[in-house]
Amino acid sequence: MRLATILVFCSLFMGVSGDGWYSFFKEAIQGTWDLWRAYRDNLEANYQDSDRYFSARGNFEAQQRGAGGVWAAKIISTSRKYFQGLLNRYYFGMKDHGSESLESTRKAEEWGRSGKNPNHFRPQGLPEKF
Repeated sequence: MRLATILVFCSLFMGVSGDGWYSFFKEAIQGTWDLWRAYRDNLEANYQDSDRYFSARGNFEAQQRGAGGVWAAKIISTSRKYFQGLLNRYYFGMKDHGSESLESTRKAEEWGRSGKNPNHFRPQGLPEKF
């Protein structure tokens, strides 16, 4: 119910109408899948300093889907940052624990959403599979 309300609100805000509803929803689902695939690849790669690359790649691929993909990428990125901040505060007792990492990841996400090449953040030695 909340997701439907959010989709309606964002669609009205972004001017999506008629056939755009289906398209926007489809792009949002595909963008979510792109972000999930990048996250899964990051876990599989288990490669040091690759978080920014995979964040940029997931957001870049979601951005390629259209307005729905960009919307999904923004929502997921914002909620991840929010929940990670809550975890840091309540479990580690530190308000700014890891804030440098969050900031660099946020910049990588914005880089990808702007359509710039995510390979800018690719760490040297990361297997070609990724």
